Amino acid sequence: MSLSAPEKMNFLVIEGNIGAGKTTLARKIGNRYNAGIILEQFSDNPFLPGFYKDPGRYTFPLELSFLAGRYNQIENELLNPDLFKSFTVSDYYFSKSLIFSSVTLSGHEYKLYRQLYNIMIPSIPRPDLYVYLHRDADNLLLNIKKRGRPYEQEITPGYLKKIEQSYFDYMKQQDNIRFLLIDAGKSDFASCEEDFEKIAGLIFGRVYPAGLNRVIL
Repeated sequence: MSLSAPEKMNFLVIEGNIGAGKTTLARKIGNRYNAGIILEQFSDNPFLPGFYKDPGRYTFPLELSFLAGRYNQIENELLNPDLFKSFTVSDYYFSKSLIFSSVTLSGHEYKLYRQLYNIMIPSIPRPDLYVYLHRDADNLLLNIKKRGRPYEQEITPGYLKKIEQSYFDYMKQQDNIRFLLIDAGKSDFASCEEDFEKIAGLIFGRVYPAGLNRVIL
């Protein structure tokens, strides 16, 4: 028997490293609890394939395009919610832009990027709960290989670990957001209903204080 979504939940974020399963989980939660779903639009980004082949050339325009796209999408959809949905769940938060750019950019480019981010972030609502799905690099690479996006096949364990550390650094620095870090291990919530129910129970069955809260499946 599934848990009911809490009445005070308005905005739920599902985050994680590349290949963690955040989009799958956001979709399942949206379908189960009649929530509006915000999914990051990245497949049509013209800079993404080039970035994985030649980062030096494509990094800055890629990060700027993501910054603008995420801002427009998340602000528009949160300001105009579907009144027939119980709440909104997103497979990313706007801070993802800062997290990735801290790994991919440096020097004057990162300084300029952060200035733009700081101008935009005040108008983005904070989530009621920010869920981070944690998996180790080996499991992430298996998922990346399984879904078969050609431009992702060059991703290295080192890059994934840098992204992971950037997420951890961000969560430790925020004391006004409720973070739930779920160590998902090899949990297969995509096809195993029991695994999904465990995660749903963690998300909707407890009230977490502000700061970083960690559980292990």
